[in-house]
Amino acid sequence: MMRRSLNGRLLTWLLPLLLLAVALPLLLFQWLPDIRLVILISALIVLPVAMWTIHRALAPARSLFRALAGSVNSYRDGEYNFGIHWRGQGELGELVQAHRELGDVLREQRQGLVHRELLLDAMVQNTPVAMLLISSSGEGVRRVVFANIAARKLLHGGWKLEGQDFDTLLAQAPVEMREAMARGGDSLFAVGNEEEDEEEQVYHLARRQFRLNGRHHELLLLRLLTNELRRQEVQTWKKVIRVISHELNNSLAPVASLAHSGAELVRRGRYDRLEEVFGTIEERARHLEGFIRGYARFAKLPQPQLQTIQWMAFLSSLQRQIGFELEMPSSELEGRIDPSQIEQALLNLLKNAHESGSGSEGVSVRLTRLPGWLRIEVMDRGSGMNDAVLQNALVPFYSTKRNGTGLGLALTREIVEAHGGRLSLHNREGGGLCVAIQLPEADV
Repeated sequence: MMRRSLNGRLLTWLLPLLLLAVALPLLLFQWLPDIRLVILISALIVLPVAMWTIHRALAPARSLFRALAGSVNSYRDGEYNFGIHWRGQGELGELVQAHRELGDVLREQRQGLVHRELLLDAMVQNTPVAMLLISSSGEGVRRVVFANIAARKLLHGGWKLEGQDFDTLLAQAPVEMREAMARGGDSLFAVGNEEEDEEEQVYHLARRQFRLNGRHHELLLLRLLTNELRRQEVQTWKKVIRVISHELNNSLAPVASLAHSGAELVRRGRYDRLEEVFGTIEERARHLEGFIRGYARFAKLPQPQLQTIQWMAFLSSLQRQIGFELEMPSSELEGRIDPSQIEQALLNLLKNAHESGSGSEGVSVRLTRLPGWLRIEVMDRGSGMNDAVLQNALVPFYSTKRNGTGLGLALTREIVEAHGGRLSLHNREGGGLCVAIQLPEADV
């Protein structure tokens, strides 16, 4: 601890030196009459003493500078559990105070970082998602850099995985997992043992690649979906049963009532109203038939039978069934699709557009060519969708219409994805909805 200021120490040491520098020549002059000799002897005595005095006076400052340099090196190494004290004033005091405040800030930040790291490690280790970080060496060997508890249980019976050869571990994994790893990209796979009558377990594999410290790394996430899928399956079946029950009641109740009324009319001999009764029964029966056919189509969507088509001719034919404005970059645009399935998908979207409250002139279809893709946008100027409806619009059996089945958009998405495409929805500026289909451009 430095107890005195630098100026005070210099004054304490230099004042006797000044007195010596003045008094010594006067004393020597009494014995030596030659002034040059007196100056020479005084210089030989005073200069070494002055150098020694200044060295001693500046020793605390040098110690302070060494301490400051050492503290900076310690900060660089991540050590903050020390401090420097200087009781003097002036620039050195301000420097030490600023250095102390810097140390306090770094110490607090380091403690906060350590707490966050501990929290993150606890979350990563205890998450049910199996997490593995794989590093690839120049020799092609893939080793496990990090694995949480779920990954250890899944692949190594709970034992440590770090440093293990990943390919060796994978060779001991179920064949379904090995195939999923070999395919590359994200995927779903199921693992089960029919011989031991084990329940099938469904996993989702997500993988991301990046470079760290000049080496290739891959992060693998394996999430068990069995329980979640089972809950979703139960909820879906409940919803299907409610929708079907509702639709059957809406159709069969009037049919039963009309059949009873028809029997009463026959009993009374009033045949003139039978045509009306049978017509209503036929209408409800055909509605029920269409409803069941829609569910069957959704459940048994066949693989698309691709054909080469001219988009202009295809969409012109569609315009004769339902009205819309068409925007195309070229009339010679071709594609390979299943015409009947894509026609059904576009009819679903155009029907929704006309039922959205948009005028007929506000419904349009626009084709745009993107690198490797063809984008088809079905647009309207209706009321659009709020956030809740947008999030659930593609979920099967979800509908905001009173008599809707919730299968139109879901079936459209199934058709588009069967073609290797994507379906998305967003509200348009100025009102209305845009449903975008992106289909891969295949060689024709």
